[in-house]
Amino acid sequence: MASALHPLEEQFDDPVQQHEAATLGMWTFLATEILFFGGLFLGYITYRTIYPDAFAEASRHTLVLFGTLNTAILLTSSLTMALAVRAAQEGKPKSVVRFLLLTILLGLCFLAVKGLEYHEDIQEHLWPGPHFKAGLPVQAQMFWFLYWAMTGLHAIHVTVGLGLLSVIAWLAHRGLFSSAYFTPVDISGLYWHFVDIVWIFLYPLLYLIHRYS
Repeated sequence: MASALHPLEEQFDDPVQQHEAATLGMWTFLATEILFFGGLFLGYITYRTIYPDAFAEASRHTLVLFGTLNTAILLTSSLTMALAVRAAQEGKPKSVVRFLLLTILLGLCFLAVKGLEYHEDIQEHLWPGPHFKAGLPVQAQMFWFLYWAMTGLHAIHVTVGLGLLSVIAWLAHRGLFSSAYFTPVDISGLYWHFVDIVWIFLYPLLYLIHRYS
């Protein structure tokens, strides 16, 4: 029998089947997101191959301190998200809320640091267009176009994730989840880890490659 703490939709035979279906649905969604980001990564690789010197020079103007700080923030947020899922599996609702709030706080810190970095980039005229930073090769504008496109799209995904985790934290505070029913927490964790993994690829491509060559 389904209970208030373990809602079973009528199309499923048991909670295990429901959890597996939800997990498959999230992985299918993430596969489409991988294709989307994959197109941008392919564009980056293509243009970096065509204009290696211009991309190397452009990448030296990224703010590695901000990029490194945000990498540490997101890696820590992956840990707190994993702890939230574990707490849900063990039926510890207060710990679920606590770790979700920590994850949300870290996500907000990431966006704040990224906002400061964007401000510095704008001040230095590091965006494609007629007022692009003097002294850089014209082809470097393609690097900065991809930089803004990829990091901006990633920031949008972080924002969506924060909204999702806020809802899950509110539901956890209401006592919706238990050791018998934690699927929404688990599925939200998959999305958040995906967001973190995308940044792990962005960080070396945009901040580190050819920086010290």
